[in-house]
Amino acid sequence: MSIVAKNRGADADAKATTERNPHSAHIEDVQGRADPRNVAINKVGICDIRHPVSIGQRVGGHQSTVATFGMYVNLPHHFKGTHMSRFVQILNAHEHQITVDSFKCMLGEMTERLEADNGHIEMAFPYFIDKYAPVSGEKGVMDYEVAFIGDQHADKISLQVQVKVPVTTLCPCSKDISEYGAHNQRSLITITVRGDKFFWLEELIDIAESEGSSELYGILKRADEKAVTERAYENPKFVEDVVRDIATRLNADERFRYYVVESENFESIHNHSAYAMIELDKDAENS
Repeated sequence: MSIVAKNRGADADAKATTERNPHSAHIEDVQGRADPRNVAINKVGICDIRHPVSIGQRVGGHQSTVATFGMYVNLPHHFKGTHMSRFVQILNAHEHQITVDSFKCMLGEMTERLEADNGHIEMAFPYFIDKYAPVSGEKGVMDYEVAFIGDQHADKISLQVQVKVPVTTLCPCSKDISEYGAHNQRSLITITVRGDKFFWLEELIDIAESEGSSELYGILKRADEKAVTERAYENPKFVEDVVRDIATRLNADERFRYYVVESENFESIHNHSAYAMIELDKDAENS
């Protein structure tokens, strides 16, 4: 983006503002003043702003939810401040359906309008999926934490998609050494992938749930509880097993060129959590 084009964008903003409010032509742009300290800022912008969004679903249609945004750009040393209102204007223009492509467009638009070289947007939201109990078929709802994390450096835009999925894990050691069962715990699996190719959020959630000792459900009747408990008992996993099994699945899928897999077990008989992480950049390995 050339300086001329950027200045035209700023002039257009000023003209539109003046047309809506003629008195604004006499108000100085304080943020545009020169700053004598000669210190650039890595990130400046807005955070913890909630906004309605619509997300495409694998089952069809779209799900309305509320996302929390953080939007930032770099600020060159010669500018006193950035124009905070422009972040909100950009967000308002993209409040309907959010996709990987539209998220990248929003990132590019933000850096252009704020006359920045680098930009960063974080968007976190709850995502809901209907799930049916394994025996009774009772319908319940599960919620998952999802985040889109985008970065732009010069003309290069990258996007990562993250899902956080709760599961149950059962300790293999406890099962082997105990005469009366085994201890289990709630675990949180976090999968972060680079969003270069199309995939559904549900695909990452499916991978995480299938690699715990058992997945969780919104509602369970007695027959369901028996089935879930026995499934976990027959499928014990250390936290190390969880991340290795998920990494194996992602390694076999060419859509995911970069990933981070994390698992945290909120231990039921220890006063600490167990944690494991695997990170892999397939392209870096092949270079």
